[in-house]
Amino acid sequence: MFSKVLIANRGEAAVRVIRTCKVLGIKTVAVFSDVDQESLHVKLADESYPLGPPNPEKSYSNGEKVLVVAKEAAVDAIHPGYGYLSEDPSFASACDEAGVKFVGPSPRTLEITENKIACRKLARRVGVPTLPGSDEILHDVEEALSLADEIGYPVILKSAFGGGGRGIREVTKKSELKDLFARANREAEGTFGKGGLFVERLIKPARHIELQFISDGRGKAVYLAERECSIQRRHQKLLEMTPSPGLEDTTRKKVGRYALTIARSIKAENVGTVEFLMDADGNFHFIEVNARLQVEHPITEMVCDLDLVETQFRIASGEGLPYSQSGVAARGAAIECRINAEDPASGFTPSTGTVTDLILPSGPGIRVDTALYPGCQVTEYYDSLIAKVISSDRSLEGARRRMLLALREFQIGGVKTTIPLHQALITSTPFVRWKLSTDFLERHSIAEEFAEDETLSSLESVAIAAALIHAGNHRITQLGEGLPAPPYESPHEEESRSYDAV
Repeated sequence: MFSKVLIANRGEAAVRVIRTCKVLGIKTVAVFSDVDQESLHVKLADESYPLGPPNPEKSYSNGEKVLVVAKEAAVDAIHPGYGYLSEDPSFASACDEAGVKFVGPSPRTLEITENKIACRKLARRVGVPTLPGSDEILHDVEEALSLADEIGYPVILKSAFGGGGRGIREVTKKSELKDLFARANREAEGTFGKGGLFVERLIKPARHIELQFISDGRGKAVYLAERECSIQRRHQKLLEMTPSPGLEDTTRKKVGRYALTIARSIKAENVGTVEFLMDADGNFHFIEVNARLQVEHPITEMVCDLDLVETQFRIASGEGLPYSQSGVAARGAAIECRINAEDPASGFTPSTGTVTDLILPSGPGIRVDTALYPGCQVTEYYDSLIAKVISSDRSLEGARRRMLLALREFQIGGVKTTIPLHQALITSTPFVRWKLSTDFLERHSIAEEFAEDETLSSLESVAIAAALIHAGNHRITQLGEGLPAPPYESPHEEESRSYDAV
């Protein structure tokens, strides 16, 4: 195991990694921009070093500066978290050249996954379904127009080199394409440093399903419980859950085989996620691979009794997976709400300022991942995600009820957040019935309809707490049998039911 690790990230992501390092007895090194000197990740780390201006390109995304700190601090590994340098093949190569272990996949794997067109081709080659669309990167709008005519409208334009909802535009008719192509390309250039788009057929309604995989680079790979990420705004995820209420066990195993086929084809190492769209007929279509830890990884940890960051470190330090697919189990259900510093009542404008007071939710089945504390600053320089609230229970309905209580308890002063939106969202009739889709918010006008009377009263909170006793049947999904020894052991092994191995 490593003795000293630099965390090349900030905020909640850095705090998450630091906490696992402390459990494993690894010394931690934080880096910070000029506006982050008092951030929680800096306070928690054993050492900290400045990176310079708040602009990410001059700080957290500047691989040269990070490696200078790594050398000065004499670390033996760098954990990139998610975002910033986590999927940069040139940075992974530079780490190799500097003799510092990059906690993630190889540069070769990152080169494949960075290029969405290359991934589409690979998926088709190994028999994983993809949507009709581009086989080459498009720089010319005339090429896009010709291809869209061939595919048929509606279509979707996507950046060929990035994700996270950036560089994406939906096109419903031909007259819109030229303008939207230019906008998507500009956004891609500004966000990812390079332009180039591709076109795919647009599916609506659709469900967004993703499979977490773990690969040790020695030929052993497993997939974990699927996550449903259908609740989105402008192609950015707002809420995730596991299991997906839209999947049967046979379908779950089928898409699991797809994910492992992709992971093996790219010679994946460490952890990653394969993402799919499921259409109204239940057909799956490959979207992309994220060869890194995902923002929504906590819900997988909650149902699989795993610390995925610990798993990352163990694989990066040379340990093989101590179990096969038959040793992976999932118990119960979990939901994650991403809390953003935005004002949904004013068109989701960013909200910045000093956090004046803070009460974080707690109690059975509740986890909060955040770097917030009273007096901390929420600035305009970085992503608006400031906290993740995770609830878990025996069933999805139980997790939903616990989430309602948690959102009610979550009190923050000084900045506006999306907490009221989440309260309205998870109390809406279609959500309660698990009628989910990627266009959920626009179809049901949740963002426009939420108001103070949508939040729970104290009496309603008490009623929900009482109802948790009857939250539904105990749900266990066994993805195999014979769970491994600690630290991957589950205390519920004897209650699990058998599941065919992939």
